[in-house]
Amino acid sequence: MIEIRIHGRGGQGNVTLAELIAMAAFYDGEAAQAFPSFGVERKGAPVKAFVKIDNKFIRSREQIYQPDFIIIQDPSLVQAANPLEGAKKETIVLINSNKLASEVCPGYTGKVYCVPVLKIALEIIGKPIINTAMLGAFAQISDLIKIESAAKAIKDNLGEKYDQKIIDKNIKALKKSYKVTEK
Repeated sequence: MIEIRIHGRGGQGNVTLAELIAMAAFYDGEAAQAFPSFGVERKGAPVKAFVKIDNKFIRSREQIYQPDFIIIQDPSLVQAANPLEGAKKETIVLINSNKLASEVCPGYTGKVYCVPVLKIALEIIGKPIINTAMLGAFAQISDLIKIESAAKAIKDNLGEKYDQKIIDKNIKALKKSYKVTEK
């Protein structure tokens, strides 16, 4: 089973990102779960969401303490909320940043991908909504979900709430971050 932990702040779309990853994995034929960790969080407070992907039914519903992937949507959380807690030496970290990995995660010896998804989201969507751009970067580094499945997940998830123009911008942000993310 592959376990993914997502760290961000309330209002950044952490739960939606978890749902999009799980939907894309499902479209690719895998079993998947996505669930948030809620307490008294409010907009701007640190929050977590979790995703589990496997090729068989997933029974476990507990939080993820030793993830295979850590996604950090707000780089200030590295110092404020210890999102690297429980990381194994092979845990892969994806972080929204235009800095070098050594600057964002000093002392962490595992693989860190820094992708400027905020810049991409502002450029394409026009708002600091980064979850769909982060989805593209995750698809590129993980090889767990196909970009076409990620685009379908965006269309299906956002199609319930938004018009086609917004969906198209989010898919464009997905594809751009996928393209600019270097493995």
